[in-house]
Amino acid sequence: MGKRRNLLSEDELRIVTKTSYVESDELAFKLFFEDCQLRNLRPHTLKYYREQFNAIKRTLVTMTEKDIKLLIFNMQESGLKVTTINSRLRAIRSFFNFLHRSKHIKKNPMANIKLLKERKQAVNSLSKEQLQLLFSLCDKRTFTGLRDYTIMMLFIDCGVRLNELAGIEVSDIKDNSVLIRQTKTYFERLLPISSKMKEQLDIYLKVRGKVKTDKLFITQDEGELKPRSIQNRIKHYGNLSEIKGVRISCHTLRHTHARLFIQNGGSAFHLQSTLGHTSMEVTKRYVNLFATDIAESHKKYSPLNNIF
Repeated sequence: MGKRRNLLSEDELRIVTKTSYVESDELAFKLFFEDCQLRNLRPHTLKYYREQFNAIKRTLVTMTEKDIKLLIFNMQESGLKVTTINSRLRAIRSFFNFLHRSKHIKKNPMANIKLLKERKQAVNSLSKEQLQLLFSLCDKRTFTGLRDYTIMMLFIDCGVRLNELAGIEVSDIKDNSVLIRQTKTYFERLLPISSKMKEQLDIYLKVRGKVKTDKLFITQDEGELKPRSIQNRIKHYGNLSEIKGVRISCHTLRHTHARLFIQNGGSAFHLQSTLGHTSMEVTKRYVNLFATDIAESHKKYSPLNNIF
């Protein structure tokens, strides 16, 4: 009787590991999105995945590393921006990482694929004069004007994200702080607010009154104000202002908060906590980009100026 080989064959390994490879996108997507639901990913994350998969317009589960490289080349040839290509690659990577980790595919075709190098874009932010112009365009004799004025103040005072601001409820407003619960990182943040912000929130809440929704910011019909509507309102004021060279958006207001915070001497550590960054790397980018502003502030406010 001959001695059997010690190394198991692929078929034998499949018996041991109980591997069941998927062969269709339909089943693969079903398994992937079920896992997303179990991990309690946010609806906009699931929407992002679906949009990216639909944009690729080809069967994914049978793709090889060579196929993905060809896909990248075709996207580049079609003129897609690097950010768009990388956005799709991130979605594909998450998809294949799950399938391979769960032993639904034999090999991960994204294992050796890296994202494209992106040039670091300059961060848009607004000057003091531009902010004053935007605030002046809010007609505080109207409910929408008063509400929009309060929204812009909150963006500048706290640097919150759009979805975070839209998710704030009346009960989240504390004495001198606001609780941010619908965060990108799932970690709640209690953000301090300035006395001016507190005063403005008190005015807005009195005018807002009691309505059915618990959301802080509401429509004229007394329903919750959705993120898209907030974006449109900020864009509306941007168009009215005729400010050139800077895109007026919710994210630009967040960037402006970061610049003013650093320029006024705030620490990177505190800025990281305020903005809700999980990594200091993103926060450091603000510090580096606004280094000139810091230098100018130092000239004006150096402690030595008051000594000699």
